[in-house]
Amino acid sequence: MSTQAFELLITGAQCHCPGGLVEVDVGIAGGQIRWLGRADASTKAERVLDARGLVVLPGIIDSQVHFREPGLEHKEDLESGTRAAVFGGVTTIFEMPNTNPNTDTRERLLDKLERARGRAHSNYAFFVGATAANADGLAELELLPGASGVKIFMGSSTGSLLVADDETLVRVLAHGRRRVAVHCEDEPRLIERKPLVASGAPVSMHHVWRDVETARLATERLLRAARRTLRPVHVLHVTTRDEMELLARNKDIATVEVTPQHLTLSAPDCYERIGSRAQMNPPIRESEHQAALWDAVRNGIVDVLGSDHAPHTLEEKAQPYPKSPSGMPGVQTMLPIMLDHVSKHRLSLGRLVDLLCEGPARIYNIRGKGRIAVGYDADLTLVDLKLRQRVVDADMQSKCGWTPFADMTLEGWPRTTVVGGQIVVHEGQLTTPGRGKPVRFWDVPDSQ
Repeated sequence: MSTQAFELLITGAQCHCPGGLVEVDVGIAGGQIRWLGRADASTKAERVLDARGLVVLPGIIDSQVHFREPGLEHKEDLESGTRAAVFGGVTTIFEMPNTNPNTDTRERLLDKLERARGRAHSNYAFFVGATAANADGLAELELLPGASGVKIFMGSSTGSLLVADDETLVRVLAHGRRRVAVHCEDEPRLIERKPLVASGAPVSMHHVWRDVETARLATERLLRAARRTLRPVHVLHVTTRDEMELLARNKDIATVEVTPQHLTLSAPDCYERIGSRAQMNPPIRESEHQAALWDAVRNGIVDVLGSDHAPHTLEEKAQPYPKSPSGMPGVQTMLPIMLDHVSKHRLSLGRLVDLLCEGPARIYNIRGKGRIAVGYDADLTLVDLKLRQRVVDADMQSKCGWTPFADMTLEGWPRTTVVGGQIVVHEGQLTTPGRGKPVRFWDVPDSQ
């Protein structure tokens, strides 16, 4: 029983609290969870949401998206990208720096924060891209409010965001203290192997060009540099058994991300079935590597899941390989894809909550998010674990208008998304737009 008056009261659901699933009602006021208990006639609220038959999860955190603004808004922008996020049950996103211009200065980070204000439907933070030019100033840039940290592209980038040599890599890691997110592909090996596809090739050659050794070499180089500088690193979208064996021996300094698409699609089938829609970096690989990723998920080597949402238009994707760009949308489908894996008993719901909520909050020191507990932000994702529904391109909120998972029937879907105590999406409708706020971090003093 509570005598406090709430702005929102969620009743009748099971909530995934730190101890697991509990039948408990959630009282929300001032954007925070204020009470957990069993409501009765004395419990007052401005709005009551009857959530019988649903499970309330902590708000889903997607710590790797590319929303393309500024400079590439024909593919996506901060409004459409965060709309896709909340339709997929994602309440917080970390956006990557490879826009045009790159997010690699204080002014450009502040520009993104201003663009997001009043337009972002989810909460947000932005990575600062590491370059040879800004390496010595990264310790200051990573502590700006709204910065999720530093991102390094060891391969698969262009211009100044490419950190291809070990000397620059060490300089970047030596300046600052927050965990650094890294795309690990070895640029010299990519250049050496480019003739395999440069004159034209089937898209199924993508994972042959960008082979296992390309990923392993870069991850090995990163781990050496991290040890040399004593800097914690986060290895993004790991795709190979070889990397997982390396990372399992280096968990004291490296955390690990995998994506739903690498856990769900496999070569060569995906390339034969959907062509360049399956093209991304690092690439979708054979089933033996996918099996190793699943083993790493179950064994605790993997810390987080990220969508690596990276949309391109279908016209761009239709170009002959290798002119077709790498990347696919995923922020809206990440949760239903993974809930379907839960329904098939590939992982438990508790492990999924750790990967999508508690894990990102833990490794990035996010303040007030990642769990359902009194005093935490009221970011919540209500899901129907039994709902079976087909994935349809036309339902995608992203500007690109497609998904690599089209026509799959999945079991387990988000029904309601709550951001900062406001119901933002309910039963397939955007109800309270543009309420997202910058993420706060424990290791960024100015943001507290």
